[in-house]
Amino acid sequence: MPNIIVVGSLNADLVVRAPRFPLPGETISGEDLKIIPGGKGANQSVAAARQGASVAMVGRVGNDSFGPELIDNLQQNGVNTSYVQIDAQTATGTAIIVVDANGQNSIVLSPGGNGRVNPADLNQVSFSDYKLLLLQLEIPLEPVLAAAQRAKEAGLRVVLNPAPARALPEELIALADFIVPNEGELSLLTNQPVHDLSSAENAANVLLEQGAQTVIVTLGANGALIVSKSFTKHIPSFKVAVMDTTAAGDAFIGGFASALLQDKSLQDAVRYGCACGALAVTKFGAQPSMPTWEEVEGFMSL
Repeated sequence: MPNIIVVGSLNADLVVRAPRFPLPGETISGEDLKIIPGGKGANQSVAAARQGASVAMVGRVGNDSFGPELIDNLQQNGVNTSYVQIDAQTATGTAIIVVDANGQNSIVLSPGGNGRVNPADLNQVSFSDYKLLLLQLEIPLEPVLAAAQRAKEAGLRVVLNPAPARALPEELIALADFIVPNEGELSLLTNQPVHDLSSAENAANVLLEQGAQTVIVTLGANGALIVSKSFTKHIPSFKVAVMDTTAAGDAFIGGFASALLQDKSLQDAVRYGCACGALAVTKFGAQPSMPTWEEVEGFMSL
């Protein structure tokens, strides 16, 4: 029986590596186009499954060639896709991604089927069968809120990744056991500047005042900052050579969620997530970069 239920997005990532990002109106040459499975919901599903968690996903793909390929890829990674629908009225979500020579990315999303996920898609899900819900914001807010409400009624812990950042109702903030933004998302959520640990803590406290239980700010190469009502703790990350930062945050969340299910302490779960994110940036692409349990354990033992 799956332990994690993910309600979120599935995308076909259309990825090109280029020496730099083009300026407005400029055309530059890049490498060959690669089509890679992505979408924050699907990425986090695969990330957790590769850590040994039992995962099911709720989402929608379109009536095109990308949709069945994305579903098949989830299944190959051990994710239960019983609740992933093929929507005949739309295309599959896509992400146009440019990766520069430093491994940084620039992304444009076309929602496709992700934009048609709705609360009725949750009707077949027995939330009491699970222990943890993972949510992101690449689908409409209404099913995100509905899933959080259903999860709390069933006694699940809720991990909310507020990405891409948007204004959130305080009800959703209060329903999440863990809110996991990066620095930019935290700044947009709170209208506070975030540029170092002190400003990140100040902004996270704004979310605590709005009802958040625990905020975990992912800081890229600088690790993560845990901010709760009782303590604040910076967890350093691991030094690695960066190839592609795409989906590093999703790798973090998948690792963090799997560690929670293993009854690790909050600090140890965050450190485990940092290891997953660090390993992910050493590989190209979204889901192909998600590390396995064996890779993470070996990496952390060095």
